[in-house]
Amino acid sequence: MNRSQFIKNISITAIGTLILSKIGFAKSIQMSTSVIKNIIPLGFPWETQDPFLFCAYHRDEYPKGNANMGLDFEQLKGRNVGSDFTLKDGWRMYHGSNIPGFPYHPHRGFETITINKEGVVDHSDSLGATGRFMAGDVQWMTAGKGIQHSEMFPLINQNKANPLEIFQIWLNLPKASKMVEPHFKMLWNEDIPLVNHKDDSGNITSIQVIAGRIKDTNALEPTPDSWASNSQNAVGVYTVKMEANANWTLPKTSLEANRSIFFYKGNEIKIEENTISQNNIIELEANADVEIQNGNQEAYFLILEGKPIEEPVAQHGPFVMNTQEEIRQTMKDYGKTQFGGWPWSETEVVHPRNKGRFALHSNGKEEIK
Repeated sequence: MNRSQFIKNISITAIGTLILSKIGFAKSIQMSTSVIKNIIPLGFPWETQDPFLFCAYHRDEYPKGNANMGLDFEQLKGRNVGSDFTLKDGWRMYHGSNIPGFPYHPHRGFETITINKEGVVDHSDSLGATGRFMAGDVQWMTAGKGIQHSEMFPLINQNKANPLEIFQIWLNLPKASKMVEPHFKMLWNEDIPLVNHKDDSGNITSIQVIAGRIKDTNALEPTPDSWASNSQNAVGVYTVKMEANANWTLPKTSLEANRSIFFYKGNEIKIEENTISQNNIIELEANADVEIQNGNQEAYFLILEGKPIEEPVAQHGPFVMNTQEEIRQTMKDYGKTQFGGWPWSETEVVHPRNKGRFALHSNGKEEIK
């Protein structure tokens, strides 16, 4: 199955029914003799290239929370509670009933990378691990042979709004790693390398290096069985903020890599002689330096790149394998074992309001920030 077919056919329980762009002009613009290969309007989810499966971007302007870190009945009127993906009043409940988020659900055969830019995410899983991470933090989870987890967005502020901004990225695993032991780790904001580039006019571009390498700056280690754990696979995950009128050059990477820039906030940028507005994906040649000239507003990007796995993709909801037979076996396995079951009394697990940032791993190790 090719990337386009996968995106069209994908269905998911973890983030609800995906609404693909129905804009009539949402066809890629083919570029020739250029560092730019394609320009594609952003939809939902964002279309990605192998080794990535997709990326969902969430921006929700949640109001003040109630005593239970959720929303009151009156605020939920008119919503499809349990599967609310309508951006009503600037926010969505997703699969949450009182607290927004994604109650427990299974995964097998790939990895999730959750990048938090604003707000609170509470994690719990079937291995007994829990955690809370906030702005600037990243959770990297290898589902491997199977895990259940929940990702809830508690509204911890009772006296002010609770805005949330996160990216949920699915990174595929090769066949050899699809049945590894599940594992998650936290990349804490203060530990993630940040590159601040000042151009000749003194304008700053800030790059958060989540995976990969920018010049001489290397990212933290990913999970051990990740496709990103081998540097030869040239996996890069970067979030970028450019000041108005800033210039920055994205350095080249492996000739074999796929590379996408997701321009999700700002006005316009210029690459070569092409002026590109926000809400577009720019697919680039990977083995070339790419000079980006920003316009008169701050610009924000997510950059995903990496050598493709180039294996068949068979996908059913939250399961990603290589064949339909493996998908059927996965569904049998989940029905039989529930991937360890759910050790929590609630399906929508949230932690105490004043808990702060932490990660409690299944081996008992706890990180407190």
